[in-house]
Amino acid sequence: MERIYDVTVVGAGIAGYSAALYLNSRKANYLWLGQKGFGGKLRSAEWVRNFPAFKGTGKEFAEALERQRTEEGVRLTEARVDGIYKTDVGFLLTAGRLQCTTRSVILATGVATGATVRGEERFLGKGVSYCAVCDGALYKNKRIAVVITSEDLAEEVEYLATFAEEVFVFSQRRLPYFHAPNVRLIPEYPREIVGKDRVEAIVTARGELPVSGVFFLRNAAPPASFAGGLITEGAHVKVRECLKTNLKGLFAAGDVTGRPYQFAKASGEGLSAAYAALEYVKSLRKEKPYERERGGTLYY
Repeated sequence: MERIYDVTVVGAGIAGYSAALYLNSRKANYLWLGQKGFGGKLRSAEWVRNFPAFKGTGKEFAEALERQRTEEGVRLTEARVDGIYKTDVGFLLTAGRLQCTTRSVILATGVATGATVRGEERFLGKGVSYCAVCDGALYKNKRIAVVITSEDLAEEVEYLATFAEEVFVFSQRRLPYFHAPNVRLIPEYPREIVGKDRVEAIVTARGELPVSGVFFLRNAAPPASFAGGLITEGAHVKVRECLKTNLKGLFAAGDVTGRPYQFAKASGEGLSAAYAALEYVKSLRKEKPYERERGGTLYY
């Protein structure tokens, strides 16, 4: 039988880690998805002075968290979630080729870095994508643009280059050398995406550049881009009491819920969302009991 997790935490910053830490202490049936390192924002912080019982650099803070994670045995599965879909059981999550089923989700992805580009939302699903693995093959032998905000995602550019005829990479940051001969680096941020029904071109300081698609590779994609029907306010997820979203069983915590962007706030929301998610799963158990199989894994 397919394993079904009770709670899946998406995002490995402070909010996601705090949620996973609490779930682990409760011996819950959980899955934690994200990238190791607790997020670039934390690691690059010059000085952390607003988190109880800690004072030091962001790097030192990340090292302290990693020691705790290892000692507590909190499991992290390295993956970048690109889709969250409502199902009869709960949710189906996709992360490239990885898929998992879960009864509840805690969204702790942080906020997207880098300004949005005019036309980005309009052409979502019509040439604009946030997932190289999901949509790269759709652009075989076509010209595409990639807007990248972190060198950690450079590998995805190389992946896209295996399909596309030509890849125009837009970045205002210094990026590593690309090995693919069909990658061209443009050191600026695009101004607009234009087209009639689908993406036809990307506008730069030099004029229009014809492309069939535009990929935005960010460490945190806009939540509405991978959770259909999720109500957002700008870059933030709209939450109610107990950090509930408008999607039953989906909770949000940390920077993704809005300001203040503070580690202490993110940690508290992560724990609260984990508590609320377990209470939600408990309510499901009362409505429709599911049997306990070997190894403590729960199934319907």
